[in-house]
Amino acid sequence: MSIEKVKEYFKQFGIEHKIIEPEQSSATVELAAQALGVEPARIAKTLSFKTTDSCILVVTAGDAKIDNKKFKTKFGIKAKMLTPDEVLEYIGHAIGGVCPFAIKNSDVKVYCDISLKRFTTIFPACGSSNSAIELTCDELEKYSNCTEWVDVCKLNCNEL
Repeated sequence: MSIEKVKEYFKQFGIEHKIIEPEQSSATVELAAQALGVEPARIAKTLSFKTTDSCILVVTAGDAKIDNKKFKTKFGIKAKMLTPDEVLEYIGHAIGGVCPFAIKNSDVKVYCDISLKRFTTIFPACGSSNSAIELTCDELEKYSNCTEWVDVCKLNCNEL
């Protein structure tokens, strides 16, 4: 089970006990926000994109959307999401629980979007459709082995 891999991963940092496992689903931004009692923007969603020979993960704020022009400028490729089967193959976590921790393929690079930096703490998933952990942006950067912070999103027009 994917959440068990994440718990095992977090043991090296002594924070496995911080994982939250609500009874209700947290598989979408809206469901996670309801389950955790926080605003949807504070849910750190992990998006997986194809590259030429592997994939990358981009962790964004819950109210952010990928800006295709910024993405192509930054990564030199069109933003094309992985299929659910590819997500399992490369990342090892199913859709609804994808996170930047305990990734199956060590070649996968993680990028964090600056849309998250407006919050003191954020809530990424932990490998299952009913899990999360509250982290600061610095903690997210550390525990996800973030390659770099990027600016590849636009915020939801309702939030501007």
